[in-house]
Amino acid sequence: MRRVGSTTLSLPPLGLGVAHVGGMYGPVPGEQARTTLQAAWDGGYRFFDTAPWYGRGKSEHRLGSFLMDYPRDSFIVTTKVGRILHRPANPATFDKAPWPGGLNFDVEFSYSYDGIMRAYEQSLMRLGLDTIDALLIHDPDEVVHGDQFPTRMKELETGGIKALEELKSSGQIKAIGMGLNTTQALTSVAPRVPLDFLIVAMPYTLLDQSGLPAMDDLARKGISVIIGAPYASGILVTGPVPGARYRYETAGPEILAKAAAIKSVCDAHNTTLAAAALHFVLAHPAVVSTIPGAARPEEATGTLTAYAAMPPAALWVDLKTAGLIAKDAPVLS
Repeated sequence: MRRVGSTTLSLPPLGLGVAHVGGMYGPVPGEQARTTLQAAWDGGYRFFDTAPWYGRGKSEHRLGSFLMDYPRDSFIVTTKVGRILHRPANPATFDKAPWPGGLNFDVEFSYSYDGIMRAYEQSLMRLGLDTIDALLIHDPDEVVHGDQFPTRMKELETGGIKALEELKSSGQIKAIGMGLNTTQALTSVAPRVPLDFLIVAMPYTLLDQSGLPAMDDLARKGISVIIGAPYASGILVTGPVPGARYRYETAGPEILAKAAAIKSVCDAHNTTLAAAALHFVLAHPAVVSTIPGAARPEEATGTLTAYAAMPPAALWVDLKTAGLIAKDAPVLS
């Protein structure tokens, strides 16, 4: 277990991201979702991360339905705030994109005091839990909010963070986090409010270390990091095959070529891309955990197999020599 910042929360190095169970890339049948969560539990996962946005509520519903069969002190759950779910004005014509397998709920962004508290209460109800271990401010990014970004940040700085600090000081949550997808946001958004940890989704993977300076700064400040996308949306499991996903989309030629070069080095050291991807991100001193997702049982158990396979130190030497990962990136020796 690794301690999150200076809080009372500690996390295992491997958790399960539950976005896929909410239908991230397509509908996931209910029985498949449950068998995936059961395979994860049976394999030893005890840390689960979700959000209201994932499946427009479906991820939280499914995770909560599964976990209610287990003692509350036997697992850790984190979820996110910043979006409130509503009945759509016209359910018959409502567009659920980008969640084709999601629920029919519209989203309202709110980082205000009342908005954070309402999102928190909605999550408690969907999860069927009376406590959530930590809350994260979800997607406070200019890319997401566009012209509304200054307004959203003012809401957060003047109201939302107060709600989170009240929840923490009263013992309802143990830590305050923020979930971000871009390198720029790590330096321009994260410092706006006091945080215990971040979920960093894309700026630090085996394919992209653009977030390394910010990660190093977080480590110096004692702010912990959870890597939210160690497989970079999938290509670091599937390899550079046609249709491989990178950053939530189909990978382009440049990324396919880089992934192929990394895979070639991994093959030479009898190491899978998945094992290299997991152990690379976990080597950074700021990182306390990583939470790859799964939509099928074999994906959850496959990650356990990858995690159990420790890459040799020579792999990192060769990747750095070839210029495939940053020379100053921390690695396991």
